[in-house]
Amino acid sequence: MVGEDVVRISGVLPPIPTPFADDEINLKALRLNVKKWMATRVRGVVVLGSNGEAPLLDDDESVAVIEATREQVPSDRLCIAGTGRETTKGVVEATRRAAEVGVDAVLVRTPSFFKKLLTPDALTTHYVAVADASPVPVLLYNFTALTGVTLGVDVVSVLSEHPNIIGMKESGSDLKMVSALVDQTPEEFVIMAGSAPVFYPSLVVGASGGILALASVVPDLCVELYELTCAGRSEEARQLQRRISPLASLVTSIYGVPGLKAALSLLGFDVGPPRPPLCPVSSDAVNAIRKSLERLEI
Repeated sequence: MVGEDVVRISGVLPPIPTPFADDEINLKALRLNVKKWMATRVRGVVVLGSNGEAPLLDDDESVAVIEATREQVPSDRLCIAGTGRETTKGVVEATRRAAEVGVDAVLVRTPSFFKKLLTPDALTTHYVAVADASPVPVLLYNFTALTGVTLGVDVVSVLSEHPNIIGMKESGSDLKMVSALVDQTPEEFVIMAGSAPVFYPSLVVGASGGILALASVVPDLCVELYELTCAGRSEEARQLQRRISPLASLVTSIYGVPGLKAALSLLGFDVGPPRPPLCPVSSDAVNAIRKSLERLEI
């Protein structure tokens, strides 16, 4: 378990895609892509989140991706790795291996296969066991739209008292939920928004930053929105939120990971196709994404 000198997580972090070529991980492309993100103003990166196609990689592949990413992320920036698995034992082992290659923290999505059996008590026991065993800080992760499982406010409130559970990513767009999470957890417990279309209002109700797929595509615009909000420049922040929301929807709720990869390919990133069984988006989708990028003058 970590000590009390843990860096506070805040600002904007893109959950970066995993590049593939011929259904194999392309580590060379990954390193080059991370260098590009490190040339922007993001606080760091999240590797092997949902947008990194984490469930489609085996454990050895996951370690290789995390290690290659960490190599390109300077020590003054954050490298956070997704280590969610279906079993508590699996999360503990994945977290241990991620810590060995130097991550600053881990992001642990809820297990989801046995949804009806994942009671508040079961989820609490799971996360406490992970946090007790983890050599690095733990971030909780709600992505109900994908998992069908939600860490409720009451559960998060209990878990937030654990010294090695330092925050949470909430990927839903329910601002009442975001606000309640902020209000019912300690001040030092960070809530990171996971939905770019509601990034600005999430910051207004107390989120500490965002882990946003959109930040992989337009990192500096996302950082600008964060900084405008922190500076109290509300009208400028609202206008910027309106500008980026259409693209955010295209690369998240509408087209998902394949749409995100299409957008990055248009911008010159080497991300390859999504890993099967996921399929690339259609040419019509690519055109819609291209037009949205052009409207942002990207």
